[in-house]
Amino acid sequence: MKQKKCNINMVLYELRNINGNFMPHFFGIVFPNMMTIIFSRVIDSQIPQAARDNAMVSIMLSMILVIPMSIMFIGYGALYSQEVEHEVPIRMHLFGFHERSLLTAKIIAHMIFMTIAFVIFAVFQMFTMDIPKPAVSSVICLLVSLYLIGIILLVIAHSVANIFRKFGITFGITMFVYFTLMMLTGMMGISTEQLPKALQKVANTLPMTYISNDFADFWTGGTYNFMPYIQSFIFFGAVSGILLMYAQYRNRRVIK
Repeated sequence: MKQKKCNINMVLYELRNINGNFMPHFFGIVFPNMMTIIFSRVIDSQIPQAARDNAMVSIMLSMILVIPMSIMFIGYGALYSQEVEHEVPIRMHLFGFHERSLLTAKIIAHMIFMTIAFVIFAVFQMFTMDIPKPAVSSVICLLVSLYLIGIILLVIAHSVANIFRKFGITFGITMFVYFTLMMLTGMMGISTEQLPKALQKVANTLPMTYISNDFADFWTGGTYNFMPYIQSFIFFGAVSGILLMYAQYRNRRVIK
């Protein structure tokens, strides 16, 4: 049978699946906006005016990271693991849909939904937060980084779902990793510098750490040493690639 390539109908199908999933809507749209308001109100009353702008930018950057982590990791992991558990990918393959085409359609659909979440977040920030105007280069760097992080997290969630092939196990692992990443990268009110030395070394291998902790100074322009940041992306991408290869190796006996 001729393999069917990714097309607009496949992307629209995946968008309908996402729209029927509660978690991307709450954790990817409602939660980051709600937490931005809460953190900004609490911190605003505790810091001097001179440090306010930097603190508000740090909060905004930490919460915008929640969007790809929630949509591309938790949301995708929950949705895809249910499909795997009910053998939907195998049925799709029997109808001529190659796994690569299915994954491409899922990535495109989730990136579209993530873009919508970014737009909502940006509009919300304009009306509720007094954020300093960013440099164009900083915005471009941030957006590229967020989309790369989202794709890597989606590949990790995809691999975990294919390895364990159960919704409950996949959801438990992704939630544990999600909150662990938030803790390590300074997104839960504890800065990376306050962690034990061993955990700081682990945090420094994650690109989210640099966005959450360092990008506030880079927000309005200026110089920044990108080498550790790029190295963290290489490591993070390598982890996702290894997991994907292992998932494919583990399921190599599935009918292709």
